Amino acid sequence: MDYVNLGKTGLKVSRICLGCMTYGAPATGNVKPGSHAWALNEEESQPFLRQALELGINFFDTANVYSAGASEEVLGRFLKANVRRETVVVATKANGVMRDEPNGRGLSRKALFYELDQSLRRLGTDYVDLYQTHRWDHETPIEETLEALHDLVKSGKVRYIGASSMYAWQFTKALYLADLHGWTRFVSMQNYYNLLYREEEREMMPLCHSEGIGVIPWSPLARGRLGRPWQGESTKRLETDQFGKTLYSKTEEADHRVVDRLGEISEKRGAPRAQLALAWMLVKPYVTSPIVGATKPHHLTDAVAALSLRLTPEETSSLEEPYTPHPVLGFS
Repeated sequence: MDYVNLGKTGLKVSRICLGCMTYGAPATGNVKPGSHAWALNEEESQPFLRQALELGINFFDTANVYSAGASEEVLGRFLKANVRRETVVVATKANGVMRDEPNGRGLSRKALFYELDQSLRRLGTDYVDLYQTHRWDHETPIEETLEALHDLVKSGKVRYIGASSMYAWQFTKALYLADLHGWTRFVSMQNYYNLLYREEEREMMPLCHSEGIGVIPWSPLARGRLGRPWQGESTKRLETDQFGKTLYSKTEEADHRVVDRLGEISEKRGAPRAQLALAWMLVKPYVTSPIVGATKPHHLTDAVAALSLRLTPEETSSLEEPYTPHPVLGFS
């Protein structure tokens, strides 16, 4: 495993981050926001969390809304039983709907202070290494959010703060205001980026590279679409992931061409598609640590193997050539 600094900080993170949205509790009956039918329960999650540690992964990402809080609980109990707290980097997020009441979501001072305490309780720790805004809150002034996050850092409950998918102008405004007021700055951006969706290369990636912001992309394998032939073997997630369908339903023809090209290079190299797709991403100078989900043992071994797989310039150009501009997605 390789370890790098997260942006301009001194925090060392593994070059693969384990995404924990998959772990928690399967959704049944009246589905709450953040709950999924394809989620694994605690017993089913354990082997993948353990495999991550064995492979040298020290970076774990979750969110309060994943499985309505159960993801944080499962991750917290596992880490407490298997590692010393100081050896791992735990990231979580806030903004999503947690309760059906006026202040049950969002990035207000009230919501952030309350939700962080709830996340700490579920994770079984007295601090989180990276606390992230889970999308932009259009109903709360960004100044209020930034000052609240700054105070949480100063309280000792948060080590660093990060943001997730938003427009580059919004992120620029947040960085400017933090500098202007002397507040803690965002050190990372968790955005939607993969071979099927490269719109972030236009503005957000150059901004992060210029400002020394660590980039930890979500969905680096396009929710499994880059790991199998086009319309190949279906999965429970592919069948029930309604949010995923909104990301790809309007670009199927263009995406099909990219997936086919990935398959051609996979056959020539004799390497799995997932390894190639991650290898393509890992050489980008602005990418710190892709967030990879795992429900089968080979998911993590492929991700780690991608660290030593080197694409030729010709292979990189070939993978990128079929791409066509996409609608801007992933900000909601």
